[in-house]
Amino acid sequence: MRNLKNWVGVFRPLILSILLACLALFLFESLADEMLEGDTLQFDAAIRNFIHGFSSPALTAVMRGFTTIGNVGAVISMTAVVAFVLWFKNRAKDAAFLLVTISGGVFLMWVLKLLFQRQRPTPYFGITVRSDYSFPSGHALVAVCFYGMLAQILVAQRHGRSRLLIWATAAFMVLGIGVSRIYLGVHYPSDVLAGYLAALGWILGVSAAHRRNVMSSA
Repeated sequence: MRNLKNWVGVFRPLILSILLACLALFLFESLADEMLEGDTLQFDAAIRNFIHGFSSPALTAVMRGFTTIGNVGAVISMTAVVAFVLWFKNRAKDAAFLLVTISGGVFLMWVLKLLFQRQRPTPYFGITVRSDYSFPSGHALVAVCFYGMLAQILVAQRHGRSRLLIWATAAFMVLGIGVSRIYLGVHYPSDVLAGYLAALGWILGVSAAHRRNVMSSA
């Protein structure tokens, strides 16, 4: 009985990661089906109008800032810097973990955009966007990959309130970037939710593989 409890204690994080990844992918598939059938249009319009109702010059500047740091190019640059720092501090496995997560996330983003080919909404504030597709939001997807994985790496060597602060900061950045895309009118809310779900499924899958590798080498 004691051996069984020890086994459950060791593998519980791995099992939980796999179950949550499956749940995220199921929710993503359900949302994608709703989007393709046009059932998200009313929801999208209501959320877009609600968020746009808070618009002001100051808030627009803040939202532009969030959307800039959530740009795929910016995230790739930050990933390269963080990976170099981790490698320099003899944390090569963490650096590789981060690089795999971001590179896979960017690849997943482009595959999903090409698969669904949803056209973007009409943006606000005269924003000019690239001609790529809207579903899912690339900003939302890579933000979850980068800040989620960075938080996971940082909390591994910390305890107490500092862990909570790291996760809260990561959540704030992810939420701010996602909301900025809706506020600026360059994405539908369902695009952002889909980006979150796709990224969550991906990073949980990578985390499960990482934990399995750690346990195998222990």
